[in-house]
Amino acid sequence: MAAEGRLRSGMVITADRLYSRVVTRDDDAERDLPDAVRRELPRNGLRLVAANTLQSSGDQTVNASTVLPWLFQVLGVPAAFVGLLVPIRESGSMLPQAFLTPLIVRVRRRKWVFVAGAVVQAASVAVMSAIAAFGHGTAAGVGILAALVVFSLGRCLCSIASKDVQGRTIPSGQRGQIIGLATSAAGLVAITLGLAIRLLGGGDLGSPALALLLAAGAVLWVLSATTYARVVEPVGEGHDDSSDDGSDASSGSASSGGGAPSWFADMVRLFRNDATFRKFISVRGLLLVSSLSPPFIVSMSVASGTGALAGLGGFILASGVASLIGGRIFGRLADKSSRLLMAGAATAASVVAVALVIIVAIPGFDGGSALGATVFISAYFLLTLLHSGVRVGRKTYVVDVAEGDTRTAYVAVGNTTMGVILLVVGAISSALAVVGVSWALVFLAVLGVIGAASAVSMPEVSRGAAD
Repeated sequence: MAAEGRLRSGMVITADRLYSRVVTRDDDAERDLPDAVRRELPRNGLRLVAANTLQSSGDQTVNASTVLPWLFQVLGVPAAFVGLLVPIRESGSMLPQAFLTPLIVRVRRRKWVFVAGAVVQAASVAVMSAIAAFGHGTAAGVGILAALVVFSLGRCLCSIASKDVQGRTIPSGQRGQIIGLATSAAGLVAITLGLAIRLLGGGDLGSPALALLLAAGAVLWVLSATTYARVVEPVGEGHDDSSDDGSDASSGSASSGGGAPSWFADMVRLFRNDATFRKFISVRGLLLVSSLSPPFIVSMSVASGTGALAGLGGFILASGVASLIGGRIFGRLADKSSRLLMAGAATAASVVAVALVIIVAIPGFDGGSALGATVFISAYFLLTLLHSGVRVGRKTYVVDVAEGDTRTAYVAVGNTTMGVILLVVGAISSALAVVGVSWALVFLAVLGVIGAASAVSMPEVSRGAAD
């Protein structure tokens, strides 16, 4: 027993030292935590970094902008199916969130919601792997899209639960760094994947190798679920039919006190009564320039004559390097002021998009040249880098701005609303791209500038801003 105690004490000290090396800690913020949570902070922080890294790494193997379109081409899936990948993946994980929130707030330890979501994603990717190995043509495309729908549901569960678990276990001032560390680590995986694709033959990579890649992704989600299950989470504000301590209409909680909760009524109430939430959603809806512009850059690159092998490998590597660099930098900036980070990153992304449009319009520009390919890949890198800033800032803001079930409602209702906004803005930008891709980029840049100006006027919620 004494030996076990010494071993446990040694592990605690090691975790504390490692956590202190990778995260800038704030003693005042940590003192606000319950004693049990404070004791577990270093190990919980490292577990969250590891689990989120594994999940983000798994995402790289099912990338709807690179890997899955590539797989569709290899399997002979009709080209029309490719356009459904991103909307299903993104909107499919956002739209159900407000509906699911009244069920999730009944769970006292939200980490199990994340674990369930990770298991669902693992199973879905395993099905995709089997289809990649044995499927072909339209049937394979339908099967993969169906699996992607289920995958998005699992992603939805993880999205709702992760912010709440982080809010319960990590103090304000350290949350952005946790997200940033996981983003940087996932960037390393993307770099490795990009290099592997180049070494294995680029466009000639066949379905057996892709099936193995997807199988590896399924394993990563299983490991993420296992790691997340070890997080020590305090019992939260779960609700059942007899409880009367959860819902506060004025705060916008998505839970009802008794009977079957009305998620739609709670969503309307949140929009009507919570000015901070309305502001956050309006800003978030405008800051899509960094997320929706990269596919248009790839399209513009191909149309300008950039080689497929150089382009594909370059874009994947650029994405990985951007995540590696951006995660660490933006994590710290988010803890200083997440709203200013969103504003600054969106402004810079808009400038990059407009600058690319101007450069491509210069007479004699040749996208097929080495210089032309460098311009496109550099613009893609900068936009991906800045998207890391917008994303880390947005995630940190929503964790810091609310507590308990109100935070869960912010995440769920916000993501459901964003699912609709994403479809609308995506449809408008796609329609403009029919006229010319440059018009789509300019449209997104204008929205980004408006969103950045609005972000500056948001309430300040970051602890670092007061230092």
